[in-house]
Amino acid sequence: MQRNLLLTVLCLTLLVAISGCRSNDPEPTPSPVPTETPVPVATPTATPSTPLAILVLPSDMDPETYDLYQRTVYDLAQASGYRFQLRNTLSESDLEPTLGIVIAFGPDPGPGIAVLASVAPQTQFLAINIPDVSAGGNVSVLARSIPTDTVAFMAGYIGAMITEDFHIGMVLPKDNPEALRALEAYTNGMAYFCGICRGYYYLPYTFPQWIEIPAEEDPASYGGYPVYLIQQRETDFIYLYPDIASPELLAYVGSLGAVQAGSAPQGGVPLYWAASLKSDLVGAMQEAWPNLVAGQGGQEIQAPLTFGDVDPTLLTPGKQLQAEQVLDDLLAGRISPYNVP
Repeated sequence: MQRNLLLTVLCLTLLVAISGCRSNDPEPTPSPVPTETPVPVATPTATPSTPLAILVLPSDMDPETYDLYQRTVYDLAQASGYRFQLRNTLSESDLEPTLGIVIAFGPDPGPGIAVLASVAPQTQFLAINIPDVSAGGNVSVLARSIPTDTVAFMAGYIGAMITEDFHIGMVLPKDNPEALRALEAYTNGMAYFCGICRGYYYLPYTFPQWIEIPAEEDPASYGGYPVYLIQQRETDFIYLYPDIASPELLAYVGSLGAVQAGSAPQGGVPLYWAASLKSDLVGAMQEAWPNLVAGQGGQEIQAPLTFGDVDPTLLTPGKQLQAEQVLDDLLAGRISPYNVP
């Protein structure tokens, strides 16, 4: 009886303790019910497309030059944030709104630069070696001509530098004022290298020797004039004035064993050709590029000049460096082709 009473008391005590613990627990906080909140959608904003630069090269250009021009314009485009495309032709359908720059080499691509430029006024065009294209509006052109007095001066300088006793000569058209000016520059180029240019052996004449071709002379007979200088006047280096420097005459002079230099020869380099003075088209594109990017068109660009077609057995690397320094001074105006100190 006592045992049962004791068990009953213990059970009641345990129930009271348990109910007391439950009463001290905090009321549970109800979890928030998720609500459907709309996510804001970003409004698309129009961003300008990357501008495009196109280089147009003739497909028959020699591969080395082709690759050089492609790399040059590609690097310029990348540096300015332009896309780049290389094409062999260009039509009106290629003139997309983002087209910013076109550099085109002759022959005149597609319908012609003038037509394309009028269709795409937002595009700057640079025409290189394309005849009958004038600078204006959004068309810039590379000047095709190289100053004759510059070429003549450098030919005289190189001739004096690489021949024994400065035995140089020139063939020019008779009664041509520009040719006579070129002869003066040629003579001054020789004098800039050698001063009074006294040879080691006495001759009854001085250098440079020159001979004039009359206007009525048959071009088929031109070859006799350099022969006279070579055989009768002991001339080892010949400069042909550009008006008479046909590929045939250049080749004939080379076959006679005379060394030559001058503007880049047409129809291939003849024998004994020391060097050409030619337009640096890579330098021209690099110089023109900032103006094209800035939208400054209608310019005639004078390409820098450089030496090409160099025969290192005639114009050795050291002498070429010396000639390049003189050319730099000449182009910078530090040397005049007509007033040699």
